[in-house]
Amino acid sequence: MADDKKKSILNEFKEFISKGNVVDMAVGVIVGSAFTAIVNSLVNDIFTPILGMILAGLNFDNLGVTIPWGSHPYINFGSFIQSIISFLLTAICVFVIVKVINSVRNNTFMKKKEEAAPEEPKPEPEPTKEELLLAEIRDLLKEQNK
Repeated sequence: MADDKKKSILNEFKEFISKGNVVDMAVGVIVGSAFTAIVNSLVNDIFTPILGMILAGLNFDNLGVTIPWGSHPYINFGSFIQSIISFLLTAICVFVIVKVINSVRNNTFMKKKEEAAPEEPKPEPEPTKEELLLAEIRDLLKEQNK
């Protein structure tokens, strides 16, 4: 009986792994971690030194405060600022990628928008029998009032 349980659990696991959604999710996680490495490099190696140069040589890595009581802990808020910058850059990059993908899907990225042709006026529908009768009554009342 224990062998049957092990086999059924193993079969369930094989079925779970073989589903397309799991593979797609794994690919997304791997690509996401690689993309995170690229953005972290962009922030740490390019953006932060430029920002430090603009801010008169301020180095975010050493930006922090030592608290003078207890075991004198060091609060490194420069690292926190770098994390915020990294988050914002990641969000901007993902936003741009989504916008580009959506515009390519809608075919607005590669070609100019076609000018909308002027709409032809639709012919008015034929009046119903009731409308014709009401129009006749209206015309008769106009003649009586004259």
